[in-house]
This record gives sequence, structure tokens and C-alpha cells, in this order.
Amino acid sequence: MDLDDPIFVAGHRGLVGSAIVRRLQALGHRRLLLRTHAELDLADAVATRAFFAAERPRHVFLAAAKVGGIVANDRYPADFIRDNLAIQTSVIDAAWHGGVERLLFLGSSCIYPKHAPQPMPESCLLTGPLEPTNRAYALAKIAGIEMCWSYNRQHATRYLAAMPTNLYGPGDNYHPTNSHVIPALLRKFHEARLRGDDSVTVWGTGTPRREFLYSDDMADACVFLMNLPDAGFDALLGSDESKTGRFEPPLVNVGVGEDVTIAELAALVRRTVGYEGGIVFDSSKPDGTPRKLMDVTRLADAGWRAHTTLADGLTRAYRDFVASETRR
Repeated sequence: MDLDDPIFVAGHRGLVGSAIVRRLQALGHRRLLLRTHAELDLADAVATRAFFAAERPRHVFLAAAKVGGIVANDRYPADFIRDNLAIQTSVIDAAWHGGVERLLFLGSSCIYPKHAPQPMPESCLLTGPLEPTNRAYALAKIAGIEMCWSYNRQHATRYLAAMPTNLYGPGDNYHPTNSHVIPALLRKFHEARLRGDDSVTVWGTGTPRREFLYSDDMADACVFLMNLPDAGFDALLGSDESKTGRFEPPLVNVGVGEDVTIAELAALVRRTVGYEGGIVFDSSKPDGTPRKLMDVTRLADAGWRAHTTLADGLTRAYRDFVASETRR
């Protein structure tokens, strides 16, 4: 990507989108196309196509999505599948009509089967049942991968899907019930420390294992992928299965390659926040998928690895949470 190329970051106010903007700005990119939801509703296909026709972005980071933690996904499955299908369909189709050269569609590790082999390679897509609590969201993201694959096949586009592991960092959603595990735990332990509570209750048994990637590392990976030379980028676009007989979607995992238990995470968050009380695990609440560790071989072979440790990332994330509470 040249520094003067028009680049559309869809979802630039979200956790990943804002990190991508920071990374692009740090590299000196001068023509970032940014629109708030009030300025452009990406679920509106007509408005989105008009935007692409007027602004002519050369590259697109599709980070816009309706996201939430296990509680939100379990309570509002219709909202998650409806909104995400609408957004990605609108943007991907408008990108094709607008002649976009490269598009990076951001998904989630929940696209893989609940009992996928660990670590999860890209090849295990569509090989088993999904985790039911977030199946609606996962199916929407799988549809996005298929859209990239299908447009590449029919229209010779160059659209790549990047599947990040669990993300956290500055600008996260710290809602007490609708957030992901790290921001939810940061809030829980912070408020327990302020109140002087004896203990903090954490959902589930504490035994599931999760991998966590700092949002600025994710942004760095996204920009790295979009800046790959043509041969390197095209090598990640897979193949037309109807011609090759090989299941090779345009898909690459983005993660750190190691995980921790929820119990270990809770203990690390407790230490980060400075809370001295106990931790109680509520085994009556769902655990979700037993383990989600990404196989990041493809990305590592392309030349990228994460560099922020979980301890350092949590410290930065907690600092952001405290700042966000101060601004309220």
C-alpha cells in the first residue's frame, strides 16, 4: 500500500479498527477514509455502494462488525447473524463494484468447530459442529469467508480473510455483561477492589483454555498482510476448489500460538488490578469451547509474529480502562 493510496477502514472506532488506524497513521498513510455509523450505515447496501463510487478506496480493511461476549451472543443470536451478514455483504459487494484492489475481511476464531484439533489449522474450517452459544456470529463470519472466496473465484478479486484469536486492548468494550472475557474481568476486579469485596465470581469452571492477542499486534498483522508483495499475498488466497480439488479458502489465522486457562487469566488480571481478594468460579455458568488455540504457521511462514506479552498487554489495557472510567 502506497502512502497516498485511499484506504477505507470500516469500523474505525472499534477495538481492531482503531488499532489499524493508529498503525496506518504511524506509518505515514495520508488518505484514510473513515466514516462513523451516523455518517454511513454499512448495512445499507445502496449508501455503501454510493460511498465506494464517490471515494474509490484502493484497499479496504473490513473490521466493522457487531461483536460481544458469551452472554450477548447467547441472548441475541438473531441480532448477531442479521447485522453481521448485512454489513459484510454490503461492503464486499461494494468493494467489487468499486474496483478495490485488496480487501481484508476480519473474522473470529469461533468459526472453527467446538472440538477442533488443537492448535486449530485453517483446514479445520467446516469439519464439525460449532459452539452453540455463538453459532450465529460464527456462521455470519463463515459466510464472509465464503463471500471472499466466491468473489475471488467469479470476479478475480483479491479478498483475504484474517481470523484473529481473542482480542483485547485500548478502546475495548467494558460493558459488565456484553463484553468479552478480558474487559469483563478488568471491570469486575477493579470494582471489587474499590468496594473492598472479599471475592470475585468468574463464570464457568476456570478450566477452558484461551489465547489472547493484543489489538495493536492484530493491527500490525493486518497491515503486514496488506503490504505483502503480490506473490506473498496471492499465495494466501487459496485456490478454486472446483478446479484443484483442494479445500483452500482465502484464510489466515492471526494469534500468538500459546494459551492460558481462564483461571490463570483471572489470577493475572487480579494481579494487574491490584485486587487482593479471592476468586470463586461459578460452575453453573457455561464454559463455552474447551480450548481455542490458533495454528499460526501460515502467518509465521509469511514472516509475522506477535510481540506483546499477555502481562504487558493487560497492563496497557487496564490503564485504558481506568482512563475510560475517568472520562465518564
